[in-house]
Amino acid sequence: MQEDQRLLIALPKGRILKEALPLLAKAGIEPEAEFNDARSRKLKFKTNVPNLTIIRVRSFDVATFVAFGAAQIGIAGSDVLLEFNYSENYAPLDLGIGKCRLMIAEPKALVESDDPMRWSHISVATKYPELTKKHFAARGVQAECIKLNGAMELAPALGLSRRIVDLVDTGRTLRENGLEEVEHICDVSSRLVVNRAAFKTRPKLIGGWIEKFSDAVDAVKA
Repeated sequence: MQEDQRLLIALPKGRILKEALPLLAKAGIEPEAEFNDARSRKLKFKTNVPNLTIIRVRSFDVATFVAFGAAQIGIAGSDVLLEFNYSENYAPLDLGIGKCRLMIAEPKALVESDDPMRWSHISVATKYPELTKKHFAARGVQAECIKLNGAMELAPALGLSRRIVDLVDTGRTLRENGLEEVEHICDVSSRLVVNRAAFKTRPKLIGGWIEKFSDAVDAVKA
């Protein structure tokens, strides 16, 4: 029986997308012209590859689109994959882009008198409640997580929580909001993620694209 050749790849908006574009090009994927039009509100695009379509969604949604089979392949940060931990997702390849770190931060004034090793119960504002709880549970610390989707740095100043857990690249946003990094949770990078069921039923097609992306990563590094 011939494999279904239709394929949909979910790409995240923002910084990761910009870093992923050279990999797409090396893998032989060229989106239609409207994809690069900043004024366009279109989310689904044709490519130069027959039967291959790409969608552009929020980074946190890539894992969900792939897990539920709406997309067969996606590019998502390891932070997103760990937060949702969908069993239907398989991440065979580290793309080496979108590198940053997930950190615990607190106000500078608190850092001077605080000892993270003595924490027993803390309140944290974060976009990553599951990852945060798992990290603190492993340390025997009870964490109350307040879910925010952005502007985490405001939480301590407004009395929402004393600490935050957030992605950090250069650390500039933390510093400009009077915060300092105090504990490392994990390093983050973007991964190629595939739907397990699609990979099982279409191993030649999906496996072929995994290989193409792997070659693209090597080519970009060279």
